Amino acid sequence: GDLISLAKQSDLPVKKVQTWFRHRRAKDQPTLMKKFCEASWRFTFYFTSFFSGLALLYDKPWFWDHNMCWLRFPQQPLLPALGWFYLLELSFYCSLVATLPFDVKRKDFKEQIIHHIATITLIFVSYCANLIRFGMIVMLVHDASDYILELAKMLHYMKWKWVCEAVFIVFAVVFIISRLVIFPLITYYYFVAKFQLFLISCLINTFLMILQLLHIFWSYLIIQMIFGVILHGAKRKDARSDTEESDRSEAEDLAKKK
Repeated sequence: GDLISLAKQSDLPVKKVQTWFRHRRAKDQPTLMKKFCEASWRFTFYFTSFFSGLALLYDKPWFWDHNMCWLRFPQQPLLPALGWFYLLELSFYCSLVATLPFDVKRKDFKEQIIHHIATITLIFVSYCANLIRFGMIVMLVHDASDYILELAKMLHYMKWKWVCEAVFIVFAVVFIISRLVIFPLITYYYFVAKFQLFLISCLINTFLMILQLLHIFWSYLIIQMIFGVILHGAKRKDARSDTEESDRSEAEDLAKKK
């Protein structure tokens, strides 16, 4: 009814009014270039952060101690290089929270906010309590798969379909192993189960559980999407893809070009 009324007032066909509103809505959606630049920036940071962290820790025996002797002395010295690494990671996640309202909107917007706040809290608490090994594990486990996801997004925006799908499968494997196996075994079990219950332990335990629930949620979306592609031939979409409205406007633009 509103469209018909507007069409009469402007003396235009209803279809032209609909087209105008569709084009106007498309202008508010993020462009492909903006999404590509955002994915490129995050890929650069996660890639640099992950391999820089490994380079800083490769000669630290307390980090690679599989006998868990470090549990008797959980506090490690904060070397200047590790201190800068902490500040870099903390500032990056704080910037993610600050820029979330202006970035490309995702379906899991609320989950991302919870995830960033939980990660910032764990990094900050481990820094203040000098639990360097614990904090470094949390940061490295999260960065291990994130740069692969951003690479898959970049390939998707470049229309490199087969390479993108191969990279995404690698991401899914790394994500599930790092977030559902390594993260709970090394951080939750060996940290929370071995320490006496005190205030810091309770705080860390709470935010570790929040992160683990989010990891399970995202793993479910990833597995569901992969099975959808394999069994039903559905079009692959990122588990943290843009909003449906953005996808629909892109599809309309592609249809016009064809």
